[in-house]
Amino acid sequence: MIGLVIVSHSPRLAEAAVELALQMVHGSVPAIRVAAGVGGGFGTDAAAVAAAIDEVGGPDGVLVITDLGSAVLSAGLALELTESSTEVIVSGGPFVEGITAGLVLAATGAPLAEVAREVSSALDAKVAQLEPLPGPALPASAAGPDPHSADEVLINPEGLHARPAAMFVQAVGGFDAVVDVTNLTTGTGPVTAKSLIGLLSLGAKQGHRIRLDGQGPDAATAVGALRSLLADGFGEGTPARG
Repeated sequence: MIGLVIVSHSPRLAEAAVELALQMVHGSVPAIRVAAGVGGGFGTDAAAVAAAIDEVGGPDGVLVITDLGSAVLSAGLALELTESSTEVIVSGGPFVEGITAGLVLAATGAPLAEVAREVSSALDAKVAQLEPLPGPALPASAAGPDPHSADEVLINPEGLHARPAAMFVQAVGGFDAVVDVTNLTTGTGPVTAKSLIGLLSLGAKQGHRIRLDGQGPDAATAVGALRSLLADGFGEGTPARG
């Protein structure tokens, strides 16, 4: 797995953002370090960032996520101070949303470049929710031979919110398959099931019908795993009937 380094002016802000993101991950967690504050106060320290990169650096690389603009400057300087030869990408994605999306995808073993792209687009779902019309869907995977498809209705009370979306990403990450998800009720999508942000952009609520389209050697198994999550309501139950 890749490593993640969180650079913030505030230790409390960084720790809270990481704590929130960890609620979305079940199972193995990527190595993650916080480099925040200076001398017990606010600020960023390039040497601390470099040390954090060296701690989590490995063959899969390190993604650095920052809060304010000067944190980016510290991260850039840190690249000149690191002793590790690991590949490092400093993301320009949003802080809280980026940490959550990046940690969820990194936990599946996704490569550095793919996680960096996910973090960079981490505001897309929020922007789509605020616009009168859905924004452009994230690009779906190219159609392949022998697709495996299914239509299911969301039964859990809150629909496809952050926690179920994270479960989708983690379930698909264990298979040699690509699964696209479309909200048939709203006509939104398709998006890849490996993208937390893409799934949230579907705006899928209880009662909405969604379509799963899978390609790849494990497509049938992957689609089956997602259907099981849907049938179980992601463990969240359904409203009591009066």
